[in-house]
Amino acid sequence: MTGRWGWDLLIGLAAGLLVAWLALAGALVVLRPRGGLLREALRLLPDVLRLVRRLAADPALPRGVRVRLALLLAYLAFPLDLVPDFIPVLGYADDAIIVTAVLRSVVRRAGPQVVRRHWPGTDEGLVVLTRLTGLDRPTGT
Repeated sequence: MTGRWGWDLLIGLAAGLLVAWLALAGALVVLRPRGGLLREALRLLPDVLRLVRRLAADPALPRGVRVRLALLLAYLAFPLDLVPDFIPVLGYADDAIIVTAVLRSVVRRAGPQVVRRHWPGTDEGLVVLTRLTGLDRPTGT
């Protein structure tokens, strides 16, 4: 490109990071909860964080599930967001969308009974969580 390998490397890295960010932002758009579920997910976030911490500490869960949950906790603790807060709709909701996607994968791998056993919130909150994660759907769908 420029003839200088340092600049070419820097430009290539920047372009690769931009493409990866666009792919992740596109995945967030596809995975976002529909209807009023996104607002409800944001209200449940404190209980969900306690749930994720409890699940990550459960030695009975498969290692892959615990690793996913530990990475989720690390992402949530990181001060920079995947999608900046000034972007409408997704800016403030990226944490809720990512938590929902990870919890869906945990439910598929570990089962809904594990989530129910560790849920720290109210029964109404668990109902919302089941709708968000697909716990209310029959298995295999």
